[in-house]
Amino acid sequence: PQYGIVLDAGSSHTNLYVYEWPAEKENDTGVVQQVEVCKVEGPGISGYSHDTEKAGPSLAQCLRQAQDVIPLKQHHETPVYLGATAGMRLLSLENKSAADKVLLSVEKTLRSAPFSFQGARIISGQEEGAYGWITINYLLGNFKQSGWTKLLHSLKSKSETSGALDLGGASTQITFVPNALSSESPENLLYFRLYGKDYLVYTHSFLCYGKDQALQQKLARDLQTMENSSLFDPCFHQGYQRTMNISNLLKNPCTSTKKKQFPFSQLYIQGEGDYQKCRRNIQKLFNKTNCPYSSCSFNGIYLPPLQGDFGAFSAFYFVMNFLNLTSEQSPVPLDKVASTIESFCARPWQEVKTMYHQIKEKYLSEYCFSGAYILSLLENGYEFTEKNWQRIHFLGKIGSSDAGWTLGYMLNLTNMIPAEEPAMPPLSHGSYVGLMVLCSLVLV
Repeated sequence: PQYGIVLDAGSSHTNLYVYEWPAEKENDTGVVQQVEVCKVEGPGISGYSHDTEKAGPSLAQCLRQAQDVIPLKQHHETPVYLGATAGMRLLSLENKSAADKVLLSVEKTLRSAPFSFQGARIISGQEEGAYGWITINYLLGNFKQSGWTKLLHSLKSKSETSGALDLGGASTQITFVPNALSSESPENLLYFRLYGKDYLVYTHSFLCYGKDQALQQKLARDLQTMENSSLFDPCFHQGYQRTMNISNLLKNPCTSTKKKQFPFSQLYIQGEGDYQKCRRNIQKLFNKTNCPYSSCSFNGIYLPPLQGDFGAFSAFYFVMNFLNLTSEQSPVPLDKVASTIESFCARPWQEVKTMYHQIKEKYLSEYCFSGAYILSLLENGYEFTEKNWQRIHFLGKIGSSDAGWTLGYMLNLTNMIPAEEPAMPPLSHGSYVGLMVLCSLVLV
């Protein structure tokens, strides 16, 4: 087999993935499998902005793990790629030189590993959306177009690819093949030719609308109307308390428009655990007033009518899975999803903490907000309704591989998805004789 390594440098942490495929079959669809994932200890690489030379060394442990998985004699020929997403996009807006130094540190560590270093860069939101779409359709076998599957596909529905919904800490992406072609917003359309078939794909990435940055945006917004430093927040459980530095909250590009002077430097948050109020609060993050196109998601961004099934992964999956709402047999109806999140938010913090004592408090405290935010984003932002909610499938893994952009990224950079359909394998001697016999019979 052959191997490839991709590091996903996200806003809150970095994951290293090892992929494997049989060398002689590399251009077949669906043969690449994930064989290892390693979660890097500590924050995402953008968290090293004040200590840039530590960004690279933080990856060393996971690189050693990859060396153990991949046979020694293949180390030097195994490509390693690092793609950084919205955490680094934000850092490079906020402090370009710090972002460059972080990437240099990361590159230095990756070059010193025994693999074939192929680049460490910040990928665009469009790339992140497109590669996520390629990954899930590759793993679901939707690009398989051999003679027989073509026939089966033509009997199936028109929409043969699945849309992709991705949610990170700092950005969120929506990507799908729309039903009708429209030239309204060409910058949101990408063209692919894969296995001999053309795809026109709509994609958009919303920077600052990942779950962590959405919470920061909400808090910065709440600050504007506060008389004193205490905030009663409906999106945290009753009995929960947290103190934040206001300067930290406002130095980030997602919230910096909200700069004004405050007579207090700390923010004291106290939970109220009121889901309905929390939803109304979150709704204000989505500006639905002006739309320069025939239809929009929010903030004046073009969104064609939703089409087909969607795979929702990354934090969409992690949060919904924590809340037990990811059943694949029969998707949980929207009203049931809402009532589950509502009753979770209403539970007192002490009780939640006792029940889930194995989960870090920082994560645990934010599931109520994240659940409410996911519903706001899907229902109000993208306008999924009771009716097409059933078309969203929350995916953690497909087979043995995680759903996410990394596999699509590697497939693209190693040219493993041919533009043209691989030639049909030649007929075996037996089939050839059989075909000849059949033809003679027909002639007779």
